[in-house]
Amino acid sequence: MSDLQQRIRANFAAQGLMTTLGAELVHVADGEVRIALLPRPALSQQHGDTHAGAITSVLDSACGYAALTVAPAGMDVLTVCQGEVVGEQGERRETIAVMQATIINVAVDRARSGDP
Repeated sequence: MSDLQQRIRANFAAQGLMTTLGAELVHVADGEVRIALLPRPALSQQHGDTHAGAITSVLDSACGYAALTVAPAGMDVLTVCQGEVVGEQGERRETIAVMQATIINVAVDRARSGDP
């Protein structure tokens, strides 16, 4: 496992929201990160489906980490790129959400300090 993959896995493990949602980091490669989120009642909206807020939170994290895998050395990322959520039920797979966003690279020290 590369240093970057270890950094991403450690960073993901430190995210309280991902822990609260029960999300699991399942794949890290150059330009690609997959996070699994299993539906459960605590994440549902009024119709019983998984709330879009939970889905987009996981998608935002996946996009950010995917962008980080291709960011220049010594840089961190804010906001993101493009991502897709694929729902699976048995053999059936269907795209249920798509995200398009903008990514900016910031120096690692600046990102940690919170300075604009």
